[in-house]
Amino acid sequence: MSEIIRFAAPLIHWELGDFAGLGYVSITGEAEETIRGHELMRRLELGKRRGFGSVKVNVTLGDSRWSTSVFPQKEGGWFLPIKKAIQRAEGLEEGDLLKIELELL
Repeated sequence: MSEIIRFAAPLIHWELGDFAGLGYVSITGEAEETIRGHELMRRLELGKRRGFGSVKVNVTLGDSRWSTSVFPQKEGGWFLPIKKAIQRAEGLEEGDLLKIELELL
């Protein structure tokens, strides 16, 4: 059974190298804890971690819905990439507060 979490976070743009212009949000707080617990349970069930410790998710943001993964960050929290196409479709700019729904898979 999948778990749904909802949170709000500002859009940040990555400005280095090949990923320049990639948008992302940093997931912290209660949402971070929920994802961390989900990843631990999946690891215990499967006996191994997914690549980079990632967790598969379905994302809903405005009228857009897509599948991706969230990745743990060294400094804490999780990294959720937001493709340029999604940013354009939703009219998003850096600093916008995004209301996101994640289905943890």
